[in-house]
Amino acid sequence: MSNPKSKSLAAWLALLGGSIGLHRFYLRGARDIWAWLLPWPTLAGGVGLARFRTLGADDLLAAWLLPLLGLMLAQGALTAIYLGLTSDEQWNARHNPQQPAPATRWGPVLAAIAGLLLGGTALMSAIVFAAQRYFELSATA
Repeated sequence: MSNPKSKSLAAWLALLGGSIGLHRFYLRGARDIWAWLLPWPTLAGGVGLARFRTLGADDLLAAWLLPLLGLMLAQGALTAIYLGLTSDEQWNARHNPQQPAPATRWGPVLAAIAGLLLGGTALMSAIVFAAQRYFELSATA
């Protein structure tokens, strides 16, 4: 029998490392293809952030890559909200079918609240940055 999967741990892993797939490795293991694909757009967004810091706001590649980082962070936060607000019955049926799992308390709810705060901030920042760069580039053309 495998250890029961914790909803609190999965939600916090999604919030803190969902952009690189930590929650998927925890829930589905190393054979999950999506877990291996998630780090690449996050890494590309990190390259955009590094280029933005070194080359400034006029770097066109940074303008394309940096919003990708915000979208990936928002994706992880949205996953934390989804996992944190899943009912205990659905969670146990999906991830702990052979054994009873302890009832969750405030851990997943707090992860969902933090996910709403951080995910909304990341998503709005990505949208605002992309829109600003679009209008700046179209005004100079």
